[in-house]
Amino acid sequence: MSRHHLFNPEGMAPPRGFSYGCVSDRGRLLHIAGLTGHAADGSIVSDLVGQFHTACESVAAVIRDAGGEPSDLVSMMIYTTEIGAYRTSLAELGAAYRDVFARHYPPMALIGINELFDPEAKVELVCIAVLPA
Repeated sequence: MSRHHLFNPEGMAPPRGFSYGCVSDRGRLLHIAGLTGHAADGSIVSDLVGQFHTACESVAAVIRDAGGEPSDLVSMMIYTTEIGAYRTSLAELGAAYRDVFARHYPPMALIGINELFDPEAKVELVCIAVLPA
């Protein structure tokens, strides 16, 4: 359960795996750098779902380290070089997301791009969280 109010106005297409808006509770704003699927040792798995899961775990680790919980996530921008694979892996990507964030779905955007800084990276997450005051 989130301290923040996620909302989805009537009359819009039903959201799947995201919310249309979020009114955050009072707190401290945490901007999270673009995180990829790199492990602590710098290695990266080759598959999109594995990279996404690791990136989600990294986002949650940053939030926890700053004094919050994964449910304090209020926005996620997903950049991927594999938009086609992303579309065909929605079930697996959803399971990877829920493993880290449960059924907390803040506003999100998915953006297909040509490349990321690391040529092996297929996904990068840029997030915002609002931590308790």
